[in-house]
Amino acid sequence: MADLILYVGNKNYSSWSFRPWIALEAAGVPFKDKVIPFDFPAGNPDIRKVSPTGKVPVLYHGAVRVWESLAIIEYAAELFPDKGIWPEDVAARAEARAISMEILSGFHALRNTCPMNIRRKPGTVDLSDGVRNDVARIETIWKTALTRSGGPFLFGAFSAADAMYAPVVNRFEAYCLTTDETVLAYMARMKAHPAWQTWEVAARAEPWIVPEDEA
Repeated sequence: MADLILYVGNKNYSSWSFRPWIALEAAGVPFKDKVIPFDFPAGNPDIRKVSPTGKVPVLYHGAVRVWESLAIIEYAAELFPDKGIWPEDVAARAEARAISMEILSGFHALRNTCPMNIRRKPGTVDLSDGVRNDVARIETIWKTALTRSGGPFLFGAFSAADAMYAPVVNRFEAYCLTTDETVLAYMARMKAHPAWQTWEVAARAEPWIVPEDEA
């Protein structure tokens, strides 16, 4: 089998890169990553050389090109059906996909106000009603899934659903968005995962600063 190569953006900021990276890493999928930093005012022209959309992430597998975070995760799950990237139970898998699609298409207020920033020292920012509504909905999603599965992650074992919400864990911490004990405990378990810690070490070591992502 040809090597999997995942092109990602700055690990400090690139939430969409973080999602498939942590999904593959946590599942034990063999892959290599290559960082293309977006440290230019209009992005990095090198991204166009590897990505049909001019955005990251994008996965290379021989002649195959897969872009968009959730599509990359789905492709890896099909290549490695024994890795448990999605929950085994059909109902749980359906719910995991539903909430993954929800984070893919929604929560714009949260994303726009509170960009992912691994290096950010936790602190508050002014929040709109839209952000507060997004936070409340995500808290409900997490608590409902954790109650049903019993944890430690949303559907028991770490899955693609946890990967899709991994950048939100950073946002909740970096901008002090929650005081809910169940949510905070889940966030702590996410941050303790070896895959998370590997990404965080690399993110903190990056030299690039992108002013528009420094909320």
